[in-house]
Amino acid sequence: MSAQVPSDPTPRVTASALGAMKAAARPIVVLTAYDYHSARLVDAAGVDAVLVGDSLGMTMLGHASTLSVTVDDMLRATASVSRAVSHALVIADMPFMSYQADYAEGMRNAGRMLAEGGAQAVKLEGATFDTIALVEGLVSAGVPVMGHVGLTPQSINVLGGYATQGKLAPAAAQVIADAIALDAAGAFAIVLECVPAELAARITALVTVPTIGIGAGVGCDGQVQVFHDVLGLGQFVPRHAKRYAALDVEIDRAVTTYAEEVRSKAFPAEEQSTHMDVDVLAEAEILFAAEYADEFDGDLL
Repeated sequence: MSAQVPSDPTPRVTASALGAMKAAARPIVVLTAYDYHSARLVDAAGVDAVLVGDSLGMTMLGHASTLSVTVDDMLRATASVSRAVSHALVIADMPFMSYQADYAEGMRNAGRMLAEGGAQAVKLEGATFDTIALVEGLVSAGVPVMGHVGLTPQSINVLGGYATQGKLAPAAAQVIADAIALDAAGAFAIVLECVPAELAARITALVTVPTIGIGAGVGCDGQVQVFHDVLGLGQFVPRHAKRYAALDVEIDRAVTTYAEEVRSKAFPAEEQSTHMDVDVLAEAEILFAAEYADEFDGDLL
């Protein structure tokens, strides 16, 4: 009789699993991560999905927006996150102009996020005719796609700023139409960013797939936040974010104390040091003088 393999107590979250969570009215927890160590901590904390967001342009690379992020930037970040995550669904953002200019290029770049980056899904912004066609193509090719409507940061120069979208009836109708189109195209989830809570709740009721809110109220099926905002590592905290820690204060304290101890020679202390016998050191100096001193100018000893 063969031995039974025990079932995994925490099976890997999949794109379809998020749909089951919506059906069960279980809120979905999504958080960004951009490197191995933060992803390891986020995954261990039990989030349902990790988004490798193109927000790394601001949080990690110091850019003013997401527009400077490249495919190579996203591949490197996604691969490091994927190596750390064993439970959560890893979703890679498709950066600006990695899919908008050409259907075939979008297909290839999305495929690279899975094949090279190790992600299990990608996220696209907007719901234009071309974007919907790409979503359909990717889903047919076996690439799970998360949509993103409302405030789409890659369109910031068209939108004119990071303002709430859909406050007036025509704009709200467009957001509803965009979300329904992404649902029909086969997206497994849709991010609703910076839209009124009432509009987000209505869209959540209209579409069959989970909605993930960011600045969209509590009526969404789940929420996504930026790692640095949650932990208090950024100078600017958006209205939709909440600080759950003040790690910038703790980091400042730790680095300041380290600098003070180095300058006062309190660090390294005895517990951070190793020692050797003084006779061994004397023998080493004799060997150096005999075998290596001629390679240097002058008598170093």
